[in-house]
Amino acid sequence: MLSLLTDHPLLSALILILIDLALWRLIAASGSNWKLAVRLVIFSLFSVLLFNEGLNPMEPAPWADNVPLHLAATGLQIGWWLFAARTLTVLIGAGMMQRVGHTGRLLQDLLGAVIFLIAVIAALAYVLDLPVKGVLATSGALAIIVGLALQSTLSDVFSGIVLNTTKPYQLDDWISIDGTEGRVIDIDWRATRLQTAQGSMAVIPNSLAAKAKIINFSRPSDIFGVSISLQVSPHARPQKVIDALERAVQGCRLLLNKPAASVALKSSGGAGVEYEISGFVVSMDQKRMVRNQLFDLAFRHLQASGISLLSSVEPNTPATLSRPLALLESSNIFSTLRQEEKEAFSQNMTLQTFRAGEMILSAGEVSDHLFIIESGVVSVELSRGGVKFESGRMGPGEVIGEAGILSDSSVPADISAKTFCSLYRIEKEYLKPCLEARHDISEAMKALLDFRLHKAQTLTQEVPKVVAKKGFLQWLRSRSG
Repeated sequence: MLSLLTDHPLLSALILILIDLALWRLIAASGSNWKLAVRLVIFSLFSVLLFNEGLNPMEPAPWADNVPLHLAATGLQIGWWLFAARTLTVLIGAGMMQRVGHTGRLLQDLLGAVIFLIAVIAALAYVLDLPVKGVLATSGALAIIVGLALQSTLSDVFSGIVLNTTKPYQLDDWISIDGTEGRVIDIDWRATRLQTAQGSMAVIPNSLAAKAKIINFSRPSDIFGVSISLQVSPHARPQKVIDALERAVQGCRLLLNKPAASVALKSSGGAGVEYEISGFVVSMDQKRMVRNQLFDLAFRHLQASGISLLSSVEPNTPATLSRPLALLESSNIFSTLRQEEKEAFSQNMTLQTFRAGEMILSAGEVSDHLFIIESGVVSVELSRGGVKFESGRMGPGEVIGEAGILSDSSVPADISAKTFCSLYRIEKEYLKPCLEARHDISEAMKALLDFRLHKAQTLTQEVPKVVAKKGFLQWLRSRSG
């Protein structure tokens, strides 16, 4: 090996370049420190070979009379400048990635381009002994022509520099650029790439992103905003609508208490009044589910207050329908009753009210009646390991006490009023014959009870504690302590 280096230095220098290119491809990205160390070692050996052979990259090749040797030496000297530029770029890139991460990649690429341009000009001036001033003048004119031709691309590049400097968004942020919403998966010198909720990729030029309205849903990183808008008849009293929507907000358990959700009247006109519910959740994945839940809760609480969403189509339910009858019409369990059965049921429903915090049904209590929630929010609390926690909330149209009606049993949950609640009560003596006659209603109620009992069992199940495995070193530490 040493004889090869001494006898054929130019050939050895060429082999070193090829080895560098091969190792750069073979060493995995995870071994970036190894790649950098290998490149520095090879560049040092390459430089030693050239200088020992009398090939100074600051001067033209010395063998002008031997054309093949002169060309080979000139090529290696130019290669030294390019090799040096590449090594310096890699060194700068490694330092920048440790400090600024992926966001510095664009600046690293631009800085690398400048370093390579300087290396090319230096090779032209020192190795080829060309007049640099003339080359620079020619390249300046050429740069103007290229710049005019690539005006849009250059705009993207400089806009990318601005975006990477100001950092309105970073990798993995959920953002919206001019209405295009998605997660940032890449930011390069030309464009920002978003992965949308539909799984597709949106490519937005940096020049457009720099001028557009950007909404970053990931800042601050611990909360995510969610909002819905609803239009209501202009004849409905605003305070009555706001009270109903605030009950809908309290019925959504996933909304954060701080910052608190709010209800606001956005606009009013002869065609309708627009209201907005806005709040915050802890995860971006919850936004769609919470929006859907808020729409459903708003509809139910508005309906419980006798308010309908604005529509060009009249509702099928007559305006003169009594509230108990309307509850039976909208109930998933009792909606299959015939009209005369619903009217008979409504005559046997008694209205009962509960203040906020008042207990409706205690854990272990066997209920001798069924409740249908008419208005308000009801809280359900379970106990796990002696600690109580809220497992869910119920709203208008939902039923309470089905366990006592079906099987004279109880549920392991405390059910209390979270807000002021109105509930219609149906006694067991009246309801039991109906369930025996109408198996569809009985089956629907059994399915509801099974679902609630299964959910309660899942939520109250003790989570097994993970015992950390103790290794030999930990055993030695414990013995020495």
